[in-house]
Amino acid sequence: MCLLHYCVTHTIVSAMTTEPTPDDGLLAAHLQELRRGTVVLAALAVLREPGYGYALLEQLTGHGIAVDANTLYPLLRRLEKQGLLVSEWNTDEARPRKFYRTSPAGAELAEALMTDWRRLDASLRHLTAEMP
Repeated sequence: MCLLHYCVTHTIVSAMTTEPTPDDGLLAAHLQELRRGTVVLAALAVLREPGYGYALLEQLTGHGIAVDANTLYPLLRRLEKQGLLVSEWNTDEARPRKFYRTSPAGAELAEALMTDWRRLDASLRHLTAEMP
């Protein structure tokens, strides 16, 4: 691989995978707004299988959905209060842990959100295909 090709590729990949800098407040604000709803959808999807908060946090992060624990735990409580998640305490281990699972209402909402997500994705792909 030639040096120029490597440098260009590295620059593009780095720009795609790094978070915005604090100086880039406008981009950071829009990225936060864009990600806000995706965390709800991702949590409902992942928690079709029971899991606890920290494991969910690791799973989301591992799949490229950056979310802070101070955001995730209140979100889980809110989704539970809305009837979209159900929970139970596991006291069999040394440290009790609260396990969450998507409720039937949460699964129905997740399906509707995924349908709309796919529609939006297709629309954006079509619109951006026309961009230079």
